[in-house]
Amino acid sequence: MKILLAIDGSPCSHAAVREVATRPWPEGTAVRIVTAINAPLVPDPFLIGVMVYEEMMERQRKEAPAMLEKAANEIRQQAPQLKVETMLLKGAAKEVIVEEAEQWNADLVILGSHGYGAAKRFVLGSVSQAVAMHAPCSVEIVRLRDVCPPEAKAE
Repeated sequence: MKILLAIDGSPCSHAAVREVATRPWPEGTAVRIVTAINAPLVPDPFLIGVMVYEEMMERQRKEAPAMLEKAANEIRQQAPQLKVETMLLKGAAKEVIVEEAEQWNADLVILGSHGYGAAKRFVLGSVSQAVAMHAPCSVEIVRLRDVCPPEAKAE
């Protein structure tokens, strides 16, 4: 079995990591943990925000490998029978997660949901909803209302 675990550093994505780490999976199961780095495209006619976006991308590039490795280590410690690898994806999360699921031939995508309300989901877009609608395989969305209120933000 191939499980694609998409994380973003939020408490909700950590709940997804725990789900993978604590379940009994079939022998030979492989887990590919992915995260996406992407600066939001916001019109800026004066290019004032260019430096802000560059700094944000650089921070993501630096922090993402450690976040991936932390999740991988948690799964390896709790479920040593799983084959675990990590991958850094570049692009909009909702698109690159689906593309990776297709290319890797994943059997299941697991990701957390922030639980945003309709207004915030309209502005930000729901990664979990987009993945559930477009993934070529089953999708499990892990949601913990107490841990992931609408105000939850990535760490």
